[in-house]
Amino acid sequence: MKLATCYTVAFFGVQPKLIEVQVQFAPGLPVFTIVGLADKAVAESRERIRACLHGLGMDIPAIRITVNLTPADLQKEGSHYDLPIALAILGVMKIVPIEEIKNYIALGEITLDGRILSVPGVLPSALLSAEHGKGIICPKDCGPEACWGGNICVLAPKYLLEIIQHFRNEIILQQPEPKLEEPNLSGFDMKDVKYQHFAKRGLEIAAAGGHNLLMIGPPGAGKSMLASRLPGILPKLSAKEALDVTVIHSLAGMSPKDGLVKIRPFRDPHHSASLPAMVGGGQKGKPGEISLAHNGVLFLDELPEFSRGCLESLRQPLETGSITIARVQHHYTYPARFQCVAAMNPCRCGYFGDADRQCSRAPKCAQDYQQKISGPMMDRFDLIIPVQALKPEELQAERKEESSYKILLRVENARALQHKRYDCQLRVNAHVDGEMLDKAVRTDKEVDSILQQAIKRYNLSARGYHRLLRVSRTIADLGACENILKQHVLEALSYRI
Repeated sequence: MKLATCYTVAFFGVQPKLIEVQVQFAPGLPVFTIVGLADKAVAESRERIRACLHGLGMDIPAIRITVNLTPADLQKEGSHYDLPIALAILGVMKIVPIEEIKNYIALGEITLDGRILSVPGVLPSALLSAEHGKGIICPKDCGPEACWGGNICVLAPKYLLEIIQHFRNEIILQQPEPKLEEPNLSGFDMKDVKYQHFAKRGLEIAAAGGHNLLMIGPPGAGKSMLASRLPGILPKLSAKEALDVTVIHSLAGMSPKDGLVKIRPFRDPHHSASLPAMVGGGQKGKPGEISLAHNGVLFLDELPEFSRGCLESLRQPLETGSITIARVQHHYTYPARFQCVAAMNPCRCGYFGDADRQCSRAPKCAQDYQQKISGPMMDRFDLIIPVQALKPEELQAERKEESSYKILLRVENARALQHKRYDCQLRVNAHVDGEMLDKAVRTDKEVDSILQQAIKRYNLSARGYHRLLRVSRTIADLGACENILKQHVLEALSYRI
């Protein structure tokens, strides 16, 4: 009896599990069996491996071959099991050293001509390799991504023959190098937006404090244009944020060529998106749009046109910063700390309030249209901004507007104050609560009186009151004020009425 072992991973949310791949050759009828809850893609690997090795002139012996994937009670899905199974078979055949392959976690799909194709989840696998003190073997295209997993040995062959020659000391595979190029954000500058000072100020506050934002205005007023320029005034991703974002994109098979996501995600799903597409799920429990927007922006254009289920599913992630996808056998938890930016028309025809253009059903049509968004969902927007259509003379006016770079400088200064106050580089005003919020909010009697009047006049809920305080704190930070003043609260109120 001959036995060889290699290692790979199984994905459950953002936490990969170490899988031991055991291959045994034993006397008996010629049969190739894979056990350990393998799905169809894993079961078909035996035919890909058999054909690949035959093409390389290394036929598998006609004996009983058993492949065991341990732990046996975890579901194994995906084509990345090809490479570890092939390496373990080659170990039993004494083509590669058995003791060497034990020191690596391998993943990759093998083609019939011996190429190793890219697979999702390389970065979280590399992090797991570093945790267990192992190296990683992955496809060549995934090599730069694996290098961000830490100080580990990364082997990134393009062909199966290359890894065989490496272990036989016939060639030496070079360690891939992580690349880090500065992103190009040209073409999306706030100076392209004429007028709209109130909306621009709201976007600046939202960027400075990480607040959720809703824009309401007629068609063509510039809501989508404003939202697309929000990433240009958001601070760069920190190293920790970039790593978290890249892990999620890696699991979704969307990693960039250089291996690391460097700009804040901006996701804008169509309003016809299904519930699994938004929150994640499917047969393999993949991350959805809200997780792909982690540490970035989720833009929902035509907000009332989204299904009620999709909108209500956002309520919990907006509060907790994570989403748990429940399945019969497993629960997948993904981070979902995103900034929700939405846009909508005031009514279905879009021109409510314009006496010359609104439909004959006004104001009933506006009431029916806006009631598609529930009160609890509306309460989760910190800022609600009306966006007015430009007048003809404003459209043709030559006007020099403030650039995104100047706004970004103010946003970064405000964020620096928040990081210092909360002693955390990842925490902003929109995410603080409880005792931390009480310490951050310093008011006087005049401000307290205004807050009490606002609660009574506008029937603010406890959540709405705390969101008002957070926005006031952000406005004060933009002005570099230690305490919240009267003008800060009044401006924050103007974005909630």
